[in-house]
Amino acid sequence: MASPNARRRQRSTRITVAVALIMIASLVVLGALVGGSSLLVAVSAVLAVLLGAAATKITHSELMQSRKDAARDRAEQAKAYSVLTDERTRESQKFAETMTDRIAARQKLIHELEGELSLAQRKVAETTLKLGNESRRADQAEARLTAESGRLEDSETRAAEAIVLAAELEQQVTDLKVELAAWEDAAAMPVRKHA
Repeated sequence: MASPNARRRQRSTRITVAVALIMIASLVVLGALVGGSSLLVAVSAVLAVLLGAAATKITHSELMQSRKDAARDRAEQAKAYSVLTDERTRESQKFAETMTDRIAARQKLIHELEGELSLAQRKVAETTLKLGNESRRADQAEARLTAESGRLEDSETRAAEAIVLAAELEQQVTDLKVELAAWEDAAAMPVRKHA
């Protein structure tokens, strides 16, 4: 395959030859007309037609060659675009697969975090319920303590036992409150870590 510069030089040579043939034909006809001989005019006319036909053939072959070259260039360009399109398509597919994998991983993580949050909320609800029960127990213990203090006049022994019982219950309430606070902190820690 000839380089583009070689084709351009060859084309310009062809066109130059065609132009030179037409100019020669014109000069011959002009010379014959100036000479005035009818035989010379007839020969120059035939020669001019032949040179014109040769120039036309050269110009036609140049045109056909340029069309072939242009078609070949377009085919090569189309092939290059096809290769480029295939590369871009592969890149797009790879990107789509990567993003799909990332989205799936994020959705899995979100699902896991939602599960942990639900579990933590359930634990907090259970702890709150236990605290309510213990609070009721404490209220009941205080009510008993009040009743027992009214009976203090009847028996010091019963009063001492009631005071001890109330102190134990208060200690349990305190222990449960501490335990509840620890559970709440423990339940809140995974939510803070993942939030």
